[in-house]
Formats: sequence, structure tokens, C-alpha cells
Amino acid sequence: MRKLSYLIATSIDGFIGDVDGEAEFFTKYVDEEFLAYGFAEMPEALPTFARRHFGIDDRPNRRYDTVLMGRGTYEVGLPQGLTSPYAHLKQYVVSRSIEKAPEPEVEVIAGDVAAKVRELKQQDGLDIWLCGGADLAGQLVDEIDELVIKTYPCFLGSGMPLAKAGFGIREFALEAVRSFGSGVVITTYGRE
Repeated sequence: MRKLSYLIATSIDGFIGDVDGEAEFFTKYVDEEFLAYGFAEMPEALPTFARRHFGIDDRPNRRYDTVLMGRGTYEVGLPQGLTSPYAHLKQYVVSRSIEKAPEPEVEVIAGDVAAKVRELKQQDGLDIWLCGGADLAGQLVDEIDELVIKTYPCFLGSGMPLAKAGFGIREFALEAVRSFGSGVVITTYGRE
């Protein structure tokens, strides 16, 4: 069965962006070592235009063949004309305000997203990448099978949390830790 994997960037204190969700400042910690790891281990986590830019567009998807993102995450690229940001993946946008995506390969989920995720998990294929954001992660917290948390060496003090979920102890087991010279640490947890 496929897993829902929440792959997300965060500060040391658990914020994925400023109060509006802007997170461009994390890119200052991306160095050659980190890029090489990403290209080798999860090339599908780069938007299609970035894959082309770095010359890795021909690399096969290793972990994910489907991406699930909230409206806010999807809309970040719209001003730049990125209407199909992950064309190399099956793309879903969760939104009650977008009736139809501007591209036919982007499907809008307006109903019960947890039910849709359970349906997707039953299908054949690679895992499902929960790309963001905090609201969607909060809605799907009980469906998340894996957390892949890229922690950047900065402390924000406030901002958008990792997930907007009600209090509840949800246990995960540590599966892997990978650190980089830039101070970035990728921690992988699996559902217990």
C-alpha cells in the first residue's frame, strides 16, 4: 500500500514559513551537498521548471508519483505562470474556492480529502507527497504515514506551524537522520 509522506521544510522551532507562509529564506541554506542529495534521492520534489534548469528532468521518480498540495501552496507559482508546477507527477490541489484548475493535469479536490487520500493509497504506484501546507497537514494528520522533515538552522520565533492540527499525541518512530555541512538536517519518521 502506498504511503502519504509529509515532506516539508521547517525552522528549528517548527515553522514552515512566516505568518503568511513565505519561506524563500530557507534557500540560503541550500548548498551543493544538499542539492546533490536531493537530485539523487528525491528528484521529483523539485518543480518541473527546476528539474529542467538543473538538467535532471530525465531522472525517474524515486519516491513519489503523486503530489497533494493545498490552495495556498499551489497559488504561490501562479503569478509566474506555473499552473502545472509538478508536471512529472499526478497533481492534486485541495481547495473549496478553486472550482477548476487552469491545467487539465491538475485535479481539484473540494470534498473529503481524507477519503480521497485513502483511495489513492489503495492504488498502485509510488508514494504520495504531501507538499503543503499547514492547514492541509492538519486535516490529514491522521492519514500521514511518514514525516520527512528538513530542518533548517534558523529560529523564527513565530510563523506558520508545521501543521494546524488539534492537540493529540500521534506517535512516530525515527527511521533516519541525515545532516549536511550547511546545518540542514533531514529526519525521517514512520507511523508506529
